[in-house]
Amino acid sequence: MDTLTSIQSRVSCALLEEPGPTREQLQELIKAGLRAPDHGRLTPWRFLVVEGNARDHFGELLAQAALSKQPSLCADDLDTVRRKAKRAPMILIVIAHVQEHPKVPKVEQLLSAGAAATNIINAAFSLNIGAMWRTGGATYNPIVKQGLGLEADDEIVGFLYLGTPKVALKPVPDRDPDDFTEFWKQ
Repeated sequence: MDTLTSIQSRVSCALLEEPGPTREQLQELIKAGLRAPDHGRLTPWRFLVVEGNARDHFGELLAQAALSKQPSLCADDLDTVRRKAKRAPMILIVIAHVQEHPKVPKVEQLLSAGAAATNIINAAFSLNIGAMWRTGGATYNPIVKQGLGLEADDEIVGFLYLGTPKVALKPVPDRDPDDFTEFWKQ
């Protein structure tokens, strides 16, 4: 599939199973992420791979974070939170490693990390790897950041769930570019 067709037909896949990406495929995904636009060549992206038994530990971290926000959560609700770490064989956490810079504000570094995540999910689709970009409360929770060993200025951009699609992917309806485009006139 050519690049343009792949990007224009990409869809997210929420139902994922084993196998996850191979080491070689993961390297290709990361290489795609590293080609994101990068003002000032700050390389403001970091990628943290969670797979195998590390998903159990990540599930516990998610449960701790949830309890910090809602101390009254029952055991069933905590189990639901823990299972989020098992939605896919691999979770690739995309991190914006934000740095002080006189010409490159924080927002541009965050957008660059988001572009890296976008490149990764587009590359995953082209390799027939199912991908789902998730965020949610854990993305912004200081317990999660600390538990993952992130620095104070680091920001989680998203959790990319990667694996083999469990179901056939449903195409997204085409959108008319004219509905989203204006030509500025002075």
